Amino acid sequence: MKKLFISIFAVLSLVAYSLFYRNQTPKVSPNLSAKSIQTPTKTLPAQSQPTQSASITSTPLLPTTPLTKALSSLYKDGSYTGDTVDAYYGNVQVQITVTRGKISDVQFLQYPNDRSTSVYINSQAMPDLKQEAIQDQNANVDIISGATFTSQAFVQSLISAIDKAKG
Repeated sequence: MKKLFISIFAVLSLVAYSLFYRNQTPKVSPNLSAKSIQTPTKTLPAQSQPTQSASITSTPLLPTTPLTKALSSLYKDGSYTGDTVDAYYGNVQVQITVTRGKISDVQFLQYPNDRSTSVYINSQAMPDLKQEAIQDQNANVDIISGATFTSQAFVQSLISAIDKAKG
């Protein structure tokens, strides 16, 4: 009877422990922006699914004036390379291309790719990080669950590239 009670207690303790730590939020580097810490995370799909890219064309809603030109031109045109940031399993470094004052492309120059798990995780996460950076025109991107280290390093490298583009 005593062994049964101890076994039940041990199982219940394990369940309580796992439920408690399951709901804990991961600690985030203090160098990240506030929005990237507070935003919800994306979860990688269980199976690899092909990604589709869409081309987005925008037409100005406002007439072209000096004020609208200044607002639409956030950065200086050119290519800017961000700092190399340690992502625990490897380094991450990005390069942004700015066209007409806006981020038009983000390329990964370095990313963790020496383990099959890293290759799989980053092949899922990198297109989302890239798309969101271009869409938002800044480094306030969501941290992707399952690719936390890569996401955090991406944000830090992107911030340094954007700082260079601001001039």
